[in-house]
Amino acid sequence: MPGDMFTDHFFTNADGLRIHYRDYPAQGTKTGVPVLCLHGLTRNVKDFEDLAPKIAAKGRRVIVASQRGRGRSDPDPQVERYQPPVYAADMLGLLDALGIARAVFVGTSMGGLMTFVVAGVQPQRIAAAVINDVGPVVSKEGLDRIKLNTSSRDPAASWDEAAARTRESNLAAFPARADDEAFWLDFAKKTWIDGENGAVVLDYDGAILSMLGGDDGPLPELWEFWEPFRTIPALVVRGGISDLLSPETVAEMRRRKPDLGVVEVPDVGHAPFMTEPEAWAEINAFLDRVD
Repeated sequence: MPGDMFTDHFFTNADGLRIHYRDYPAQGTKTGVPVLCLHGLTRNVKDFEDLAPKIAAKGRRVIVASQRGRGRSDPDPQVERYQPPVYAADMLGLLDALGIARAVFVGTSMGGLMTFVVAGVQPQRIAAAVINDVGPVVSKEGLDRIKLNTSSRDPAASWDEAAARTRESNLAAFPARADDEAFWLDFAKKTWIDGENGAVVLDYDGAILSMLGGDDGPLPELWEFWEPFRTIPALVVRGGISDLLSPETVAEMRRRKPDLGVVEVPDVGHAPFMTEPEAWAEINAFLDRVD
């Protein structure tokens, strides 16, 4: 991704940690409020390096941040703070520092949960929301798979090995890409970095996995966090074979919010990159309707 499409910055949060973010300036005529992109559990700013330029090209400033413990953001010495409400507070602090009163929130998985938290505490900050493959009911099956996929943090000996391991962990979500070596290497480049002595290492603090909790009991449902969206324009993106967001949960989200936009990306699981033709067409049209 050409470096001149964004600038890199750091924001110091309330806990004294430096949070890395990228600022993509609006291209051409400004068309609406900025967009804030929020990644999933083990991801970082690179998760949006393909989507953010497409949004910026529509005339919107795009802010993409790596949450604490990911990418170039500082790890947190107090692991109990690796929780979506803390991340959400960081992002509100970032918006305040940038003088952004309202934004379109685009949240993938954990980023969607962060958006739910913001809607619960400062709904006026959300001009609209794109919620990517997560909902008020999180499938235990999907969460168990995520736990399994993140159980090994052993370094890779090369980028080829990193790509192969990325494929092994994510093939169920992208079966149509089984033989697309370029896709898996690009995916690996988003989630791994060069380490010491020629090794390739995962680009997040392993302590963040403590937020996943234990295996006992059903997962709590978060329908109260969906209530504020009755008056917030929203679009849900679902992977057609997602094991985290069920069609039944999407149907209930729409029952509670009849004007909810929904798009399903066929043959993709958790989670779409949102640059897939089906997803981007709906996001593009959705943004056109948001001031």
